[in-house]
Amino acid sequence: MNKKQIIIWLAAMAVGVGLGLLHLQAVDTMMNYIATIYTRLFRLLAVPTIVLAVITTLASLGGGKELGKIFKTSLTYTLLTTFSAAVIGLVLYLLIAPGNIPVSAIDAEKAADISMPETTYADQVLSVVPDNIVRPLLEGNVLALLLLCFAVGIAISKMPESRPKEIIVNGLAGIQEILFTLIRWLIAILPIGIVAFAAQLIAEAGAGVMADSLGKYVAVIISGNLIQIFVILPIFLLLSGLNPIKTFSGMSPAVIMAFFTKSSAATLPVTMENAEQRLGVNKKISRFVLPLCTTINMNGCAAFIFCTSLFVMQNNGMEISWATMILWLFISVISAVGNAGVPMGCYFLTLSLMSGIGANISIMGIILPIYTIIDMVETSENVWSDSCVCAITNKKMEKTVNSPEV
Repeated sequence: MNKKQIIIWLAAMAVGVGLGLLHLQAVDTMMNYIATIYTRLFRLLAVPTIVLAVITTLASLGGGKELGKIFKTSLTYTLLTTFSAAVIGLVLYLLIAPGNIPVSAIDAEKAADISMPETTYADQVLSVVPDNIVRPLLEGNVLALLLLCFAVGIAISKMPESRPKEIIVNGLAGIQEILFTLIRWLIAILPIGIVAFAAQLIAEAGAGVMADSLGKYVAVIISGNLIQIFVILPIFLLLSGLNPIKTFSGMSPAVIMAFFTKSSAATLPVTMENAEQRLGVNKKISRFVLPLCTTINMNGCAAFIFCTSLFVMQNNGMEISWATMILWLFISVISAVGNAGVPMGCYFLTLSLMSGIGANISIMGIILPIYTIIDMVETSENVWSDSCVCAITNKKMEKTVNSPEV
């Protein structure tokens, strides 16, 4: 069944590419419409998936040593993989050495097209602390939701064993099963969505024109992502006693979907389903680690922030010494971990950081047309990294967490 599913997905992708190459306005519009529907449906399920997964897992684990070990292991590998992605970006930036874009290429109109987000990075950090129990759900504020879920889940675990606690836990578990049934239905009809996603990608790629002067910059970003995906993360798996090929094969549907949806959060339901059903990850691990990693494990974002910041500073004539590079290496990792889970979050975060140091951000207007492709590769990398951290945590904790039931 797995081979059959992969063949169907590849066939759907081929059909989508063919439709995209037609460049027919009516077809492009229809494919964009279908892709939007699928993205909205998966995002619809993503928020309740995070809420229920974290609450039910914490209610089961409590706030004791078991939870502490899981959190420590997942956070350790999140930081290690994110830092390694930024380091790879640094090495490639030094080797490929992107040059400056000619001043004449920075069109005033393109510079005017980019607008700073209404909130600063400090405001984004402040928004993590919720002041309304409903607003984080309505706004999809994942970090604020995690705080609420942590509090509620641990509070349930600390309740004395009683009929009310049993009703709450069983009720949440029942709702969670309904949610996973809906997810399985969406996955069953996903080939239709893949056709639309592939057609949409080809149409967007055909509409954008990459300036020659950006070639080396794009090579740094894309090459760094690919090295992280196919070399660095498999090394982490091997060092943990896991088979990278088997792990990637099991998580490939989620990685492929992340490429098209450009959203780790929207892909989360599929990521959790694949981890549990195809890799056999313990539910206590997957339903805590994956929602957490979806929020803080941003390998691709760290590399993008670091390399793009260097590129913008270089084009502004700023001195880029070793001290500057090391400083921004750490800034990029910290910023990526705390990045708000919003569309184009890395792009706007980089804008905020560059504006904060007084750099001319007009160059970001040149990058914007090609960011869609970069974002697709980065999101795939992020989901693959989430999967690796989850698998490694499961391996490290297999002797501690014995029961597969939540």
